[in-house]
Amino acid sequence: MQKVRNFFKVESNFQLLIVNIVFAVTGTISVILAGFVLNFIGLDTNVLNSSLYWTLRILILMPIYQILLIMVGAVFGEFAYFWRIEKKMLNRLGIKF
Repeated sequence: MQKVRNFFKVESNFQLLIVNIVFAVTGTISVILAGFVLNFIGLDTNVLNSSLYWTLRILILMPIYQILLIMVGAVFGEFAYFWRIEKKMLNRLGIKF
């Protein structure tokens, strides 16, 4: 279990549980919201071909996931942990914080 905690850079098994719950909740909500966004715009597989629809859905899903990760992490009391992850990812994209 120590190797898993080291991989996630968490202090305890409880924090590891919370981090995994946040990832699961965020992933589920972001997939649902991406579908709602496309439906709100009026795009579905009847309007677009399947490849274009799924490409757009994935492109919409990515920023939704990043925003939700911070929000859900804050609700679960792990804002600092997930903000550190976000800063690392943004730095890799060339955006400095």
